[in-house]
Amino acid sequence: MNVLVIGSGGREHAIVEALSRSPKAPKIYAAPGNAGIAQLAECVAIKDTEVEKLLEFAKANNVELTVVGPEASLAAGVVDAFRAEGLKIFGPTKAAAEIEASKDFAKRLMKKYDVPTADYATFTSFDEAMDYVRKGTLPTVLKYDGLAAGKGVVIATTMEEAEATLRDMLLDTKFGEGRVVIEEFLTGEEFSLMCFVAGNKISAMPVAQDHKRAYDNDEGPNTGGMGAYTELPFVSAEDHAYAMEKIMQRVADAMVEEGVPFTGVLYGGLMKTPQGIKVIEFNARFGDPETEVVLPRLTSDAVDVFTAVAENRAPETEWSEEATLGIVLASKGYPGDYAKGFVIRGTERVESKLYHMGTAMKDGELVTNGGRVMFVVASAPTLREAQQKAREDIAKIECDNLFHRTDIGNKAFK
Repeated sequence: MNVLVIGSGGREHAIVEALSRSPKAPKIYAAPGNAGIAQLAECVAIKDTEVEKLLEFAKANNVELTVVGPEASLAAGVVDAFRAEGLKIFGPTKAAAEIEASKDFAKRLMKKYDVPTADYATFTSFDEAMDYVRKGTLPTVLKYDGLAAGKGVVIATTMEEAEATLRDMLLDTKFGEGRVVIEEFLTGEEFSLMCFVAGNKISAMPVAQDHKRAYDNDEGPNTGGMGAYTELPFVSAEDHAYAMEKIMQRVADAMVEEGVPFTGVLYGGLMKTPQGIKVIEFNARFGDPETEVVLPRLTSDAVDVFTAVAENRAPETEWSEEATLGIVLASKGYPGDYAKGFVIRGTERVESKLYHMGTAMKDGELVTNGGRVMFVVASAPTLREAQQKAREDIAKIECDNLFHRTDIGNKAFK
């Protein structure tokens, strides 16, 4: 069968790689794809938000299943457009994707259906928001109410930082039209629980932990993610059962009740606080970089899994027992300004999975072409072994302008 994967990052590379392992041997297209994806799929020069062009391509090439990677595509309404034409597509509608696209929508839904999360208030007025912060306690969490590529959340530890952030979000419209959700600051270990969701039928993936800060010991600015791993020793069987029942299932049921049933991947960004597990955020698609450490453990046929969800059926999923750990190689300067076009060598010596996040081919050579460039993902019977394998493979990659964290997974060994 012909399958189209929309997107161009490491997440999409992991999706393509999982699909390529299917015994159905699908013909895979990727729009627009990247240099790594091109080794497994035919890349087509269509941007992930060019909905009409994607639709035309799918029709012209007899695409039987489309899998959506990025949030921008969902927000552009690609699922609605494909479904309107009777095409099978994996992902939520634009209305259902509001659970990610609007922090305020997600918070109101959780409050209405008694889903555990941080206390909050929503503001469009800078003065009212500052007044609320002054009356509260620090640190406080400031979230831009919309899509901001993983960079619209600031944990303000001083009044000056809170004021500067609120100016960015409400007065200078740094991300777009200004609306801000202000939340109480929670403490605890964060983890990601992604579920395949088809209406009120849900199926859990292995839990993972992302590392958002740029540098070791969780220092530096927030990024899109510098590494991830599975399994997590601090998430017990009881924790998992609670999260599935009180959070993931409850939200899937709530979306059906609200008339916006969810299909695709519902990502719960959760925190194990002293008061129990609470929701930090929801995403309406596969997380990045969590997908790259979770999907390698899928032993079921990925084509069957994605098709089942797209047809609103409960998928049958089986997972490997191996631990996986991945380390991101990022351009120096990321998440701020960085240069592109540096030659990358040594990738052929890497034994682990190597997902391309921001690469390109130039004059026959592989070069850097983004903030996060590559993701080395190792699998092993234990997390320690996976960590060691990933570190050994990172050392084989030669490039003058890359950096990485050296402590990915260390929290599991405390």
